[in-house]
Amino acid sequence: QVQLVESGGGLVQTGGSLRLSCAASGRFLSINAMSWYRQAPGKQRELVAGITSADSTDYAASVKGRFTISRDNTKNTVYLQMNSLKPEDTAVYYCNVVYKYSYYSFQDVWGQGTQVTVSS
Repeated sequence: QVQLVESGGGLVQTGGSLRLSCAASGRFLSINAMSWYRQAPGKQRELVAGITSADSTDYAASVKGRFTISRDNTKNTVYLQMNSLKPEDTAVYYCNVVYKYSYYSFQDVWGQGTQVTVSS
């Protein structure tokens, strides 16, 4: 079983920056894709950014050029650097990790979520 612990959310003014972290722990053979999602009140959860085990990244159009996803495989941690924040970035941010727990089997797990609030 794998657990995720997120940190780094908070309140920031428009134009400010925050860095989210998500650390994985538990029993697994390897970690594959790591992603950040967000969910604003009354809206569906959406993919913000993802990074593969080969460090290939992908971003939602709304955050491209402002957010950067990265990972530290020695710490089993994924980061989301968020710059030039806007009020519309306000949401609960969740990390999602896909891990391998046996030769042929994969599983994904969600973090508990961290609130990001951007004031205008």
